[in-house]
Amino acid sequence: MTDDRVREARLVVGNYVEPHLGMPLDDAKAVKSVQFEAGRVLVEVELGFPFRRGRADLEQQLGRLLAERAAIGPAEVRVSWKVAARAGDGSRPPLPGISNVIAVASGKGGVGKSTTAVNMAIALALDGASVGLIDADIYGPSQPRMMGLQGLRPTSADGRSMEPLEAHGVKVMSIGFLIEEEQPMVWRGPMVTQALTQLLSETRWGELDYLIVDMPPGTGDIQLTLSQRVPVSGAVVVTTPQDIALLDARKGLRMFQKVAIPVLGVVENMSTHVCSNCGHEEPVFGSGGGRSMAEQYGVALLASLPLDIRIREQTDGGCPTVAADPDGPLGRAYIEMARRTAAALSVAQAAAPAAPKFTVEET
Repeated sequence: MTDDRVREARLVVGNYVEPHLGMPLDDAKAVKSVQFEAGRVLVEVELGFPFRRGRADLEQQLGRLLAERAAIGPAEVRVSWKVAARAGDGSRPPLPGISNVIAVASGKGGVGKSTTAVNMAIALALDGASVGLIDADIYGPSQPRMMGLQGLRPTSADGRSMEPLEAHGVKVMSIGFLIEEEQPMVWRGPMVTQALTQLLSETRWGELDYLIVDMPPGTGDIQLTLSQRVPVSGAVVVTTPQDIALLDARKGLRMFQKVAIPVLGVVENMSTHVCSNCGHEEPVFGSGGGRSMAEQYGVALLASLPLDIRIREQTDGGCPTVAADPDGPLGRAYIEMARRTAAALSVAQAAAPAAPKFTVEET
């Protein structure tokens, strides 16, 4: 009888389709254990992505499903999460202390890529992850202002490495911390790639679950350097529904495919305009472009985010939407986007073989 209750509970929980994963918990290898203990069935679920703010809701949802099966009897559900390390395809050694590197990119500028990156980083931190954010746009760094850190400078304890600045629970590094805000970077490609390499390797990140890389527009030197030297775990492509933006976004997506970096999904930004007076929504840049692009390349549509004046005001003010109002509709939309991104990465990790470990020995 006890074995029957355990089998029935495992079937119920294992078949539950978790919305962020988009698949049953069993398929995602998230059912850690189901056992009979102290007169009730105890179910332990371990997700592969941070879920601190949503854990209680999932426990209640699974608890209700178990309660509907009278044959199971008393049951308790415990949900935890653990972020595994994924060092790209294993061809490049991992960055010390950094479990996963996620590139947030677009084929062109002006589509809200940096806004997406900063809100993704803050959302993952709110859900309990250790997160870093690096501004890889050497020519046009924007994260110092977006994170409310403009005018500040990183410190160095040893004269060789830098301590990242921190805001909203996220560690941040940008070339913008080392120059005046209005100073142009009149550098050729090799100098730019060297600057990015130094920012990555000479920053004391500590232990991070995720390092979010806010990429520059296009498919040039920075993108190539990152793919060759950094074990990127996955990429997110940001676009708007506009045809010209989609044209360039497709180039960005195909670039990641060419360099064997998994594309975790597409974010369609500015999908609708929300009138600040009446709340009317209108697809001023078209509709459905991001979804059709995601379907074309067989990747997930991670979010369709609105064009809303509050997003611009909050980000320009140094307190991005997720930090300013995490429980509002805009904040929740970014949080859901970040969870789907991390969930997509965890699924890729579950399906892929473990990356080899690299050691260096003196001879």
